Amino acid sequence: MGSGIWSTDVYSSAARYRAATGASAFAYSDSGARTTHPDLDPYGVIRESRDSAEHPNSLGIAVLFDVTGSMLSVPRTLQAKLPDLLGLMLRKAYAADPQIMFGAIGDATCDRAPLQVGQFESDNRMDEQLGQILLEGGGGGQKRESYELAMHFMARHTRLDCFEKRGRRGYLFIIGDEMPYPRVTWQIARKVLGERLPQDIKVTDILNELSLMYDVYFILPAGASHAGDPEVLTTWRRLLGQNVLELDDLDAVCETIALAVGLGEEAIDLDEGLDDLETIGSAAGPSVSRALSRLDRGGLVVSDPLDGL
Repeated sequence: MGSGIWSTDVYSSAARYRAATGASAFAYSDSGARTTHPDLDPYGVIRESRDSAEHPNSLGIAVLFDVTGSMLSVPRTLQAKLPDLLGLMLRKAYAADPQIMFGAIGDATCDRAPLQVGQFESDNRMDEQLGQILLEGGGGGQKRESYELAMHFMARHTRLDCFEKRGRRGYLFIIGDEMPYPRVTWQIARKVLGERLPQDIKVTDILNELSLMYDVYFILPAGASHAGDPEVLTTWRRLLGQNVLELDDLDAVCETIALAVGLGEEAIDLDEGLDDLETIGSAAGPSVSRALSRLDRGGLVVSDPLDGL
């Protein structure tokens, strides 16, 4: 996947059509669907970000967001801000050929759609895949969701040419407000992914594996049920260090992702990125600055905070 070119004009035309007809940007979910859209089903699939003549320097970027409880506003915000995300990365040359995959995270212990994963796309099909996401709004109510299952999928069920050909990691942004479960269980891996594991895998082990191929970030937005929760923040900081980003304005999420990629690709420093936001008329600068000011490109230090929990 990953062919085609993003067009803001196509995006705007689709948005105008929906406004004129009363259609929803999340038509699948808002139609009353109760199961994962077939195109987003993670069972037995591999998602690929590959080079092509059109995109010779592909860069895989995955954005997975919690769709339980108070996090339901996240996908709608992402969909509305897609032009900002793509515009910054392309017009400001943060990445030559970004290919973006969107997905959704629920709770595999109780939800009908515990994991939904799109394709890596370069064009307006990424808007379409957002529209296919089921906004289930479930969750188990115990301050944990299946983030570990999502990380397992990304580590073992995706392929990136940027990594395989050029030794450069892609980017994974998880947007949520709760903690992962301590382990990927073999029962859930079989049921949701169709994968036969010989035993459970600790979340720290799968994160070590994942971080070989991706720079991994966790974004905790304001307004979420557990925003600022010390237990949630401590757990994720033990896992990801400074790659845990507290965001005080959800409307700044796309700009935060774009600048984090620009920093990771060494295309900008933070001041340059903030200047770019001002140039395009974005009001997200202060929130982005606070979220990224502690970001250190020194890499991940993974400990074992969840062992025995």
